[in-house]
Amino acid sequence: MLTIIDTCRDDKEKMDDCLSKIDISARHLLSLVNDVLDMTKLERDTFELEHKPFNLDKVCAEAGEIVRFQAESMGLHVEEEHPDVHTVNLLGSELYLKKILLNLFSNCAKYNKPGGAIYTRLRELQRTDDTVTYEFFIRDTGIGMTQEFIDNHLFEAFVQGENAARSQYGGTGLGMSIVAQLIHKMKGTIKVESTAGEGSSFTVVLPFEIDHDPPAVETRFTQTGDLCGKRLLVVEDNELNMEIAEFMLKGAGAEVDSVFDGESAVKAYTDAAPGTYLAVLMDLMMPVMDGYAATRTIRESGRPDAKTIPIIAMSANAYAEDVQKCLDTGMNAHISKPLYKEFMLETIKRFV
Repeated sequence: MLTIIDTCRDDKEKMDDCLSKIDISARHLLSLVNDVLDMTKLERDTFELEHKPFNLDKVCAEAGEIVRFQAESMGLHVEEEHPDVHTVNLLGSELYLKKILLNLFSNCAKYNKPGGAIYTRLRELQRTDDTVTYEFFIRDTGIGMTQEFIDNHLFEAFVQGENAARSQYGGTGLGMSIVAQLIHKMKGTIKVESTAGEGSSFTVVLPFEIDHDPPAVETRFTQTGDLCGKRLLVVEDNELNMEIAEFMLKGAGAEVDSVFDGESAVKAYTDAAPGTYLAVLMDLMMPVMDGYAATRTIRESGRPDAKTIPIIAMSANAYAEDVQKCLDTGMNAHISKPLYKEFMLETIKRFV
């Protein structure tokens, strides 16, 4: 059976359009799967909140970049205001704070009107010697909701507004339920105000512990060709995932040796002279020997660089407890699948 791509291979513009839609659809599918997994963990009460150092400026900047890109692609205007938030180092869950903000931002964009706007504000409400409370405010000019829907249905799973047909707006209807439960776990509050046909506003208040001894600020890596001449060992049992990783790394100038299970990874590492590989990118779920066992074997091999060679996990298991398990095993960092080139290269550059 012929696909659309088969019939338009000579039409570059149409091919680019098809590939763009494939990318959008894949990301959308991933977000749906993640929502279902998040909801399952929340319902089973197996969701673990991190209590780790993070920088609020960085979280806001990264969320802002994503919001602006999404909004501008939809013809929306974004205005941000957080003048009193500078160099704020906290202890808590960066991952789930970002998930809350992005779910709210995404809704404000998705249910907006053509030529509409999104306004965001962050301000400090209260501070003690060891704690601080912030207010995250997000307002849109979208289709709005009735008070009855806000009071009785907004935070229910698999529910969307009266005017929010899935065929038009997409999604599972899980986003706001996840947001509400995460905010509750973080001992915060959320207030929603809306007028049907005019827009909605969301006010989230969250307390955090102040980090009095923050880690050094990492320099952001943006040069995609800065791995020239660096040799990496990539361990991945899925041929398509391996092809994608090789394409990204070789495109950045790296030399890549590829193996397809943990046992082969250990052999490749131990057979090579010390210092041959500047880093190992390690899948977790593999036949023969998984990534955890391979990492422990490398770390315990007694070779001169066994304790210092960067080992970076690559896995679709991206919950806080999954990332922590990787670190506890002896890995240096975690890259979630599907792989995104810039994030992967930034992570590698931190160590090589």
